Formats: sequence, C-alpha cells, structure tokens
Amino acid sequence: MAFDTVMETPRGGNLVGHAVHRNRMLSFEGVLERIFSLAFRGLVYPQIWEDPVVDMAAMEIRPHHHVVTIASGGCNVLSYLTASPARITAVDLNRTHVALTRLKLAGLAALPGWEEFYRFFGEADDRQNTRDYRRYLRPTIDGETRKYWEGRSWLGRKRVKHFQNNIYRKGLLGRFIGVGHVMAKLYGCDLKALLACRSLEQQRQFFDTQIAPLFQRPLVKWLTNQKVSLYGLGIPPAQYEALAGGGRMADVLHKRLERLTCGFSLRENYFTWQAFGRSYAPGASGPLPPYLSEDNFAQLRANGARVSVNRISLTDALEAMPARSVDRFVLLDAQDWMTDIQLNALWRAISRAATPDARVIFRTAGTETILPGRVHAEVLQHWHYLEGRSRELGERDRSSIYGGFHVYERTH
Repeated sequence: MAFDTVMETPRGGNLVGHAVHRNRMLSFEGVLERIFSLAFRGLVYPQIWEDPVVDMAAMEIRPHHHVVTIASGGCNVLSYLTASPARITAVDLNRTHVALTRLKLAGLAALPGWEEFYRFFGEADDRQNTRDYRRYLRPTIDGETRKYWEGRSWLGRKRVKHFQNNIYRKGLLGRFIGVGHVMAKLYGCDLKALLACRSLEQQRQFFDTQIAPLFQRPLVKWLTNQKVSLYGLGIPPAQYEALAGGGRMADVLHKRLERLTCGFSLRENYFTWQAFGRSYAPGASGPLPPYLSEDNFAQLRANGARVSVNRISLTDALEAMPARSVDRFVLLDAQDWMTDIQLNALWRAISRAATPDARVIFRTAGTETILPGRVHAEVLQHWHYLEGRSRELGERDRSSIYGGFHVYERTH
C-alpha cells in the first residue's frame, strides 16, 4: 500500500493531500479526498501489506542492482536487503513512514543484537524498547527522525512509546483492524480464535461458520459500501471503484478475506497473524517478514548502509537520477491512485532511468494491469508484460489484499 504519486512535490505543503486531491474542495468527491488526506498524515501502516518474498522472486535481484521502491512501513525495504543489492533508494510522501523506515535502519546498525531488534520492531510491546531508544537509537538517528519520534501524538504521548504499547495496534490500519475485531465480537465472532486452528481444513471451517455470515449482516453491507469506511485499509476514493469492479464491496472483501483466512497455513502466513492476532506469533514462534528473521539479521546489518530514505515523490526522485541507473522499480499500488497524466509522467521517468534489463513490479486493486490504453504506446512499447509470471506470483502473495500482481520487463 502506497502514498506516492507523480505530481511535482509542493514546497512546504501537504504532500499527501497534493497526491490525492483530484476534485474541487466543495464537491462530494473532493470532500472525501480531503478527509482521506487528513487521515493519512500520520502512521498508517505499522506493517506493509505486500509480500516481500513474492517481490524478490519477481525482481530476481542481483548484487549489482539498484532498487528504487516506495518505502511505506519499511518492512519490504529491509527485507530486500536479504538479496544483497548494491543499493536501495526508498521514497515516500508520508513523513511517518520515512521516519519509521529510518528508525528500522538505525536499529539494524545500533541495537546490540537480534533479540533487541526483534523486541523493538517485532514485538514492539515492551517498556525496555523506550530505554533502548534513548541508549542506542537516539544518538545515531538524524534530527528530523528524532524530532518525529520524540514529538507527541494527538493524545499527547511521545510517538516512540508506540514501541512499548504494540505499534501494530496503532496507526490507521491497526485501528481499522481493531474496529473489525470489535464489530465481529458484537455478532458473536472472536476473530483471534482462528489462530488456534491446526490445519487448513480447520481454517476453512472457521471462515465458513464464523466469518462468512458476517458479510450478510445489513450493517456490514452498508458500512463497506461507504468509501470513507475503507480508508483504514489504505483505499482512497480513486481506488475504491477499481477494487469494487462494478460489484458490491462486501462481496469483494468477502473474497479477499476468504483467501487471507484459508489460502495459506498459519505456519507460513504472518499476514494472517497480524490480521487476526494484531501481532506476530508469540516469541517469534511463527512466520515472520524476512527482515525480522534471526537467520537474516547479520546479513541485514552488513547491508544496511546500502539504503537511503527520502521524503519525495517517486517521479521527482527518478527524474533526478542519472539515465539508465535503476535496475528494479517497486511501485506498490500507487498507480491505482493516479490520473492518466500522472501515470504517463511516471512511466516516462521510469523509462529514462531504467537499465536495459530493468523490471517494474506493482499491484492493483483489480485483477488486470491498468497500463494498456492509459500509458502512451510510445512509452509502453519499451516494456513487455510478463503475464504468466505475474499470474503465478500473484497466486503466491500471502497478503491476499490485492486483485493483481504485475511484472514488466524492459525490452529495448
């Protein structure tokens, strides 16, 4: 899930709002867009909801590669380091996501070992983390990042205390999931009980008997048909229609949640643990993102200096890079937010910066690639859509949120 666009970055303004606003302020759609941008100024994704294992399989990262990606919560940025690319440039318009990614990188370098790193960013629910912040992280982070984490939330608490009170319950997405748990309990369903299942068959039974009936409730149908109700999933007004695909949103969410619940074993899907448990498995006893795995810690620590993180739009960043200097591009779902003008500006910048064998990966709310008919033929002719590979990898994406995963390869 992404916060990026191709529009020129405004000086000193609301960067997220500049990315999202398409309609007049006093129009109905314009009001929705402004509510969305207000909601997205703070922490949104404590954990990114794109599967990094699928990303890396699609990119086939080599040691000489320069990867450019939207940062979001930083999970995938750090996970890509397990493939040891030469360089990663991460960009985002949301200052919270920039600060979170920078803090994770500082943790790799400064915390004593994996135990402290995992306690801080994996469990993120221990008072020792604030003491570790003061001792190990505060002296090493830049002033902007320090100012953010030592600043106060709307409740008046320092933001760094999120890491002693389960950051995965915080932010727009964390609270959205929390509301979902409360609503389910009102109808007699304890979503966390799914985590006691010991097989895919039990997970299927739980979905059919406990979760599926919720989507027949009139209140659930009504709420999911309101665009503003899905802002916590990172779905802006421009993306809502693409996700609905002309059908009822309740039916779409039913299908996506069914895949998240039943598509993969709990032993391999940390996204399911986050959705139903609002944390990873206790004591790192279950599946984890690659960057949190103890086996990967030494390699990540050695590679951490290869990452730079900047608050800038993706297109602006690419336009400032030398021609033929980027091997891999990760767009998340940002293109679902874009107008045709923005899409074309982005792909012109990608095509200029791309090396001869470059690849671009992205996700879409709908199932099909959105580029044909929208990106000009003279730009798109330089790229080949790996349709079979895209479909195969999309089926392997454990987050189960998106309708489509797409891989494009430079042809000439």
